[in-house]
Amino acid sequence: MSDPDQNGPNNGRWLPIQIAPDDCDLELGRLHKTGILPWTFPCRRRSGVWFNVWAGEAVLISPSHWRIWRSSR
Repeated sequence: MSDPDQNGPNNGRWLPIQIAPDDCDLELGRLHKTGILPWTFPCRRRSGVWFNVWAGEAVLISPSHWRIWRSSR
């Protein structure tokens, strides 16, 4: 059985937030001493502000990394 993180764009690798695309669902993460901690909800950036897609609210914590959101995560 294949690992879903190994398929698709970027092979599930975390990428720097500076190159995150706008207007698409992304999984965001924050650097932690144990690695990158993923957030449990999809986010989108609009006009330079990150929003929780599910709640429709701005996110107040700054992410450091991103990857394409996959609902199976």
